[in-house]
Amino acid sequence: MSKTPDVSRTTLWHTFVVRDAEVMTAWLAAVGFTEHATHRDEQDDSVVVHAEWAWPGGGGIMFGTARDDSPLSGTAPAAAYLVTPDPDAAFDAAVAAGATVVRPMEDHDYGGRGGSVNDPEGNHWSFGSYQPA
Repeated sequence: MSKTPDVSRTTLWHTFVVRDAEVMTAWLAAVGFTEHATHRDEQDDSVVVHAEWAWPGGGGIMFGTARDDSPLSGTAPAAAYLVTPDPDAAFDAAVAAGATVVRPMEDHDYGGRGGSVNDPEGNHWSFGSYQPA
């Protein structure tokens, strides 16, 4: 997963705000996302103004550090479903990097395998092999 995905054709980006960008970027890297772009505040390097991280199978996320002047400040945690050929590996990496298990990995009656966690910021992530039609 070290190759940076081509995000030029990605047309849907999941977006959210984070309290601690350093914790979140470490967690995203551990799970398998790759950094595409990160722009920090010129006055405070700990503040991420805008970041883009790509998922190896396609798609990506954008986020920034929560700020009092942001219209997104105070929004509820987000949720995402990541399709991967090895959901157990992604799930295990997420937990090893500090995620809390919400639903353990299991086989689904409708096909595929999946489980879910909450990341260190409280966002809900589901990892699965089921590819919606």
